[in-house]
Amino acid sequence: MFAAVNLPSNFHSSMSPSCVSLPSSSAKMPTRSLRRHAPQGELQLIIGPMFSGKTTELIRRMRRFHHAQLKCLVVRAVIDERYTKDDLVSTHDKQMIPATPVRRLAEVNEVFRQYDVIGIDEGHFYPDLDAFCDMAADEGKIVIVAALDGTFERKPFPQVCGLIPQAESVTKLSAVCAVCGTDAAFTRRIVNSTAIELVGGSEMYQPVCRACFTLPQKAEDGAESS
Repeated sequence: MFAAVNLPSNFHSSMSPSCVSLPSSSAKMPTRSLRRHAPQGELQLIIGPMFSGKTTELIRRMRRFHHAQLKCLVVRAVIDERYTKDDLVSTHDKQMIPATPVRRLAEVNEVFRQYDVIGIDEGHFYPDLDAFCDMAADEGKIVIVAALDGTFERKPFPQVCGLIPQAESVTKLSAVCAVCGTDAAFTRRIVNSTAIELVGGSEMYQPVCRACFTLPQKAEDGAESS
């Protein structure tokens, strides 16, 4: 319940509403011409540690563009035959779409112009990744790259991280830490090798959080695709 307040009859508010002067409808507003461009290309980056669902997200986006009746090309690295040796991109949990296996992206220089959207899986394996993506996007193509952003030592992959300032969008995914179950931003190698590029799955790598990255290396079960 609110109590009524009786004001004296001679009360007048000293407050008056503020007035803002607006230009009349006849006033001339400054105008400028806008330069209209032809349809522009776009670079989308999907990055994160292993087992974070990067390829799953790439497949989802490519299928969406396919349903929109755009012509789509997917390429995968010849070096990566963990889940299939066929002309397919495959996730850890066996989701697959057709793909063209190549060693360098320059191998599709003669054909990519026939497509509207180019999907690149495991982009960290391509030495010419930045040059190709920049060229294709500048030519009006939508380019989607799924890649590791860091090595097992948490050092950047230069060809991937160099694309960040060139990209219209960057999606950083996280996995589930194989040790403690929290969000995992890093990939830890659990075999004895110092090679930067060592292709393998959960038998060689774990997704881990910051705290567990420094723990003694021990293979854990349950590092599955998210």
